[in-house]
Amino acid sequence: MSGSFAAPRKSLGQNFLQDPNIIRNIVASLNVQPHDIVLEIGPGRGALTELIIPLAKQLHVVEFDRDLSRHWRTRAESLPNLVVHERDILKFDLTDLLGDATAGVRLKIIGNLPYNISSPVLFHLLPFADRIDMQVVMLQKEVVERMASPPGSKQFGRLSVMLQYRYVIENLFSIPPSAFFPPPKVESAIARLTPRAIIETPAQNLDDFALIVKQAFAQRRKTLRNTLKVCLTTEQIELAGVLPSLRAETLEVADFVNLANVYTETKPR
Repeated sequence: MSGSFAAPRKSLGQNFLQDPNIIRNIVASLNVQPHDIVLEIGPGRGALTELIIPLAKQLHVVEFDRDLSRHWRTRAESLPNLVVHERDILKFDLTDLLGDATAGVRLKIIGNLPYNISSPVLFHLLPFADRIDMQVVMLQKEVVERMASPPGSKQFGRLSVMLQYRYVIENLFSIPPSAFFPPPKVESAIARLTPRAIIETPAQNLDDFALIVKQAFAQRRKTLRNTLKVCLTTEQIELAGVLPSLRAETLEVADFVNLANVYTETKPR
């Protein structure tokens, strides 16, 4: 598999998937249809890419590695539905691909995310959730467990709240290090994120929501009375229907929204 490619770059967190059964299962999890436009983050050597190309109407690949980008540009010369973007995904503006809301373009997203930037990538994609049909991403198993963890668990945190507010998250299956070249030092897992059709308790201001969530988890062992005191008084926390004596990890996602909405309504203008 590695004969026509340069050695994996440790600096870019490159671990290439090589187990054919796992590869097929990942692609099947995205349920690509003939009318779909798919965005693949980090196609690498094409384990997923080659299976998606014949399935999708159009496949956009974002690849930061210059040598791999050159390979995919060469492949795209004979594949009219393959579009290559040599970019850092964290600097890739999805509006370039989606256009404005009137264009009606929606995406399915797939990728083996570099583990050192997996959370920033997920946050980078979050503002576009209403234009995404589904995301299937490979991450460090520990991160997937945090994303999908319920309130009250030790793993429930900022990442859990921010993503669960917008997505239904499924921890699909784990992947052992032996499925990669070179084998990573951690176990991996596949997460499927499906945007919620209806957000029952919507945040009035998403920036305020993000601020309250970040502040609440800044010191996990402290109560909300202490962690949120720079934003909300004890009375304002109670006004949101939340006990100030609780810790952030015990709250439901809707509780954070209620706290953020009180902050939005009462903060200095």
